[in-house]
Amino acid sequence: MAEALTTYLNEDLLPLPFCPGCGHSAIVKHLDAALVKLQLDPRQVVLVTDIGCQGLTDRYFDTNAFHGLHGRSVTYATGIKLVNPDLKVIVLIGDGGTGIGGHHLLNAARRNLGITVLVFNNLNFGMTGGEHSVTTPPGARTATTRYGHLERPLDLCATVGVNGAGFAARATSFDKNLPDLIAAAIQHEGFALIDIWELCTAYFVEENRFNRTLLERAMDELGFSTGILYQHDGPEYSQATRAALSDQRGKPTLPPQPLEPHYTSAVETAMHCAIAGAAGAKVGSAAGIFCQGAILAGLWATQRSDYPVTVKTGHSVADVVLSRDDAFHVGTTPPDLMIVLFAEGLHKERGRIARLKPEATLFIDAALLPVQTAARVVPLDFSGTRQKKEAWAMMAVAAMLQHTGLYPLDALREAAALRPAFAAQNLAAIAEGVALLARE
Repeated sequence: MAEALTTYLNEDLLPLPFCPGCGHSAIVKHLDAALVKLQLDPRQVVLVTDIGCQGLTDRYFDTNAFHGLHGRSVTYATGIKLVNPDLKVIVLIGDGGTGIGGHHLLNAARRNLGITVLVFNNLNFGMTGGEHSVTTPPGARTATTRYGHLERPLDLCATVGVNGAGFAARATSFDKNLPDLIAAAIQHEGFALIDIWELCTAYFVEENRFNRTLLERAMDELGFSTGILYQHDGPEYSQATRAALSDQRGKPTLPPQPLEPHYTSAVETAMHCAIAGAAGAKVGSAAGIFCQGAILAGLWATQRSDYPVTVKTGHSVADVVLSRDDAFHVGTTPPDLMIVLFAEGLHKERGRIARLKPEATLFIDAALLPVQTAARVVPLDFSGTRQKKEAWAMMAVAAMLQHTGLYPLDALREAAALRPAFAAQNLAAIAEGVALLARE
């Protein structure tokens, strides 16, 4: 049998770095006692911290650790637990970080994700100057509430409890049974949180002449009970996710769709093509099919799309680079070929149109002419088409291919047929696009 562990702290690194009388030291020792009681394999324990005085603690434990940005420790813990549900993931977070990352806390609680959150709640931002936090009691004097705090503090236990947490408790750093409470939280299969009230001797105690008696009185005046306040068993999220998706284990999220080249191409050097139009008019889709056709013709293709957050209003621009060699750049040079459709595309790219070189070719909706450019201009007359405007980008790509001979139109048609639901529409657009040049 392996010898029982008597501490999880690295005694070579002690003492702990906290201010005299700071509650953090007591909580760290209580956590160590809880781990000793549970005799967990240190390799199966992960302490996750973020910014704040409590964030100094993880390095003192002989376990795994992860330290990140302020208020984000619950998100890191979520990722770790989802990747390996067998780990015991323990978040050490301050009341400041809890407020900053409140959204993450709520989502972990409602999912009942099996992590343990220990809140080092010293009622203020103890590392950055004693500012008030979401748990500062009413009337408290802090660096940012010089005449007394006016807000009611957030009830962390009630907040996570009402949102589905499997275990929520409140205690103080002075409680002798805190190691047992922490051990119970770690052993709970679902989401567990302990709101641990303590003293910040650097700021809060000094500003408010605070002590243990006043700490406990503040909890009573707020109606904040101690002990285990919420406890229920329910599906733990990381395990439930694996069970629900067990038949998908080992399978790709999307099935591979290899494209085997069997056409030839006239492209010798890297070719930059840009398509500018209106958002919602299938500019990106047409560019994607153009890229797939190029791959079928033995080329490398990259695509970069630009459109506003409104998605279906404003501009839509796609830059495509075709090359015989590996191509990972996405259109940093001036376009060799450019398609411009609709007022939105012209408005967005008017400057780039003016900078086109004389050897470049501009394919443009004839209704948008004239434009200032040194490039060769090929007008596209859409006035006689019956195709909807959503098909114009595909038509223009076909016209550009017909005009330049970059690669065979049959490769574009085959690429268009790869999307069965839209194949007929895209093939009809390609046919009409070729006819556009006849109307020049």
